[in-house]
Amino acid sequence: MKLKKHKNNPILSPNEGNEWESLVTCNPGVVYDNGVYYMLYRAAGNDKEHVIRFGLATSTDGFNFKRMSSKPVFGPSLDGPDSGCVEDPRIVKFGENFFVTYAYRPFPPGQYWKMAHDVVETPDCDEFMPKAIRDNLGNTGLAVTKDFYTYRRLGRITSPILDDRDVIIFPEKINGKYALLHRPKQYIGSKYGTDYPAIWLKYSDDLLDWESKDSHLLLTGIEGTWEEKIGGSTPPIMTERGWLMLYHGVEHGGVGHYRVGALLLDKENPLKIIGRTTEPILEPDSEHELIGYYNGCVFPTGNVIVKGNLLVYYGCADKHIGLASCVLDELLDHLESEECKIAAENSVKNIIVRD
Repeated sequence: MKLKKHKNNPILSPNEGNEWESLVTCNPGVVYDNGVYYMLYRAAGNDKEHVIRFGLATSTDGFNFKRMSSKPVFGPSLDGPDSGCVEDPRIVKFGENFFVTYAYRPFPPGQYWKMAHDVVETPDCDEFMPKAIRDNLGNTGLAVTKDFYTYRRLGRITSPILDDRDVIIFPEKINGKYALLHRPKQYIGSKYGTDYPAIWLKYSDDLLDWESKDSHLLLTGIEGTWEEKIGGSTPPIMTERGWLMLYHGVEHGGVGHYRVGALLLDKENPLKIIGRTTEPILEPDSEHELIGYYNGCVFPTGNVIVKGNLLVYYGCADKHIGLASCVLDELLDHLESEECKIAAENSVKNIIVRD
């Protein structure tokens, strides 16, 4: 089972006419609302600090997107904890409001593709500065908007001492509670049941109150495969058969190509995995996916279901944006196959951690 890539990929690329998005446009959050596709995309120019912001584009057909502003619609704050960069938006809607989870740092990361793997710039400061400042940690914040032009920053929703990104909120309450996926990089070792960063799930009564809640291990990678290090990709989607969830997997412990897998989770208990793909449903093979600022990377951050089709929006090599799709029922049928059910049974974990 493979997603079909759009014939006109990449559907959005850097715009040299705007310095702030002249180098990078990738990793878009996308929602479909009242006949319009709204895309918040990660963007950066060719500055040494590599300040990252969000641009806005819309579409009525899902693949021809028009930029809606010559300026960023969301960016680093002036003096808050997210004053360095904002990255990788994921969007869900509750009531009349769109809630956006986004990764951030207190300082710009620098041109990371010129550094060692997983290394970013850090500030010159003494030992008394908090760890998040000293290490320029990646945390996650929550913002809310009604129109994608104006936002209210609601605050940090991850621990200030953890590098915790790929934070995604389920778009519906489950048994009366909000649910959230996250990937704390430090949760590795025997205590955590995984040798590489994995996907964890939390529940809460409030969209800002997550730090004190238990983290339940949902999914780990598989040694020696395309998915050793894993993380959540797109907001889960409720279907008649359960929650459809996409995730990314990285080979060689996190230093190789990024590929995409899928899970089918129980409606009432998403810690129960019904099906897990054994092979990637999306992987890099085109030039714009293989060559960029992270070579060999497909990184979904947005998905929607329209007219029975699943549309998946993904970053390509940290430089462009691509679109891939499939008939929803075909993917669900595959996830309910014997092969995927066996893979799900082999994925069972029972580990709970509190930050």
